[in-house]
Amino acid sequence: MCGLTDEYPAGFVDPVHTHDRIQVLYACSGVMSVVTPATSFVVPPHRAVWLPANMPHEVSCRGPVSLRTLYIDPALYAQAPECRVIEVSDFLRALILKVVSFGHEYDCDGHAGRIVEVLLDEVATMPIAPYGATMPSDERLLRVCKAILSDPADNRDVDQLACVAGMARRTFTRAFKRETGMGLAVWRQQVRLMQALSLMAAGRPVTTIAFDVGYDSPSAFTAMFRRAYGVPPSMYALP
Repeated sequence: MCGLTDEYPAGFVDPVHTHDRIQVLYACSGVMSVVTPATSFVVPPHRAVWLPANMPHEVSCRGPVSLRTLYIDPALYAQAPECRVIEVSDFLRALILKVVSFGHEYDCDGHAGRIVEVLLDEVATMPIAPYGATMPSDERLLRVCKAILSDPADNRDVDQLACVAGMARRTFTRAFKRETGMGLAVWRQQVRLMQALSLMAAGRPVTTIAFDVGYDSPSAFTAMFRRAYGVPPSMYALP
């Protein structure tokens, strides 16, 4: 395993690329988006995204991002999990920061190697965080999804978005549900929830978040949030 430290400015985009190792991206601060062929993730501070080896992905930074990256030999995970966002405990955070300080050369059989082993064990125990939305493969639908991801407050209706896709409304709605497993309204709500949770983690007030993610009022946002998570935003526990 090896680790890197990077600082990226707001608006930075790392175009689609792959790595021959498993990659764990951890944001110490800032919010980033990671898009793979199958899923789009929003990764707020103190979460990490797990990317299997050779997984095409694009990373973009919504604001300044302080990033710590781990590169893991796939041989260490015979049954490596799929892409996912995981919670990062205080203990795991400390382990990540320690391991990235080792550089590329360290004693795998010594103290550093034992810390790496503990880190791998800890990563495997972390719960999955609700920050993903399934992406379609159809380029026309993908164009619509990318527009919504770039602006979750986009309130264009089905007819307008079908025009963006260059499809008839009925064809658009059927294709969207077939490729994502859900209707457009539910998918857009999931994206808004992802964005809302990332803004909550960054300390933004609920009133501001409601408008930022496209709701007409804080009460409408709170009602949606309660339906999704069973509690209002003010009571949602963010680690």
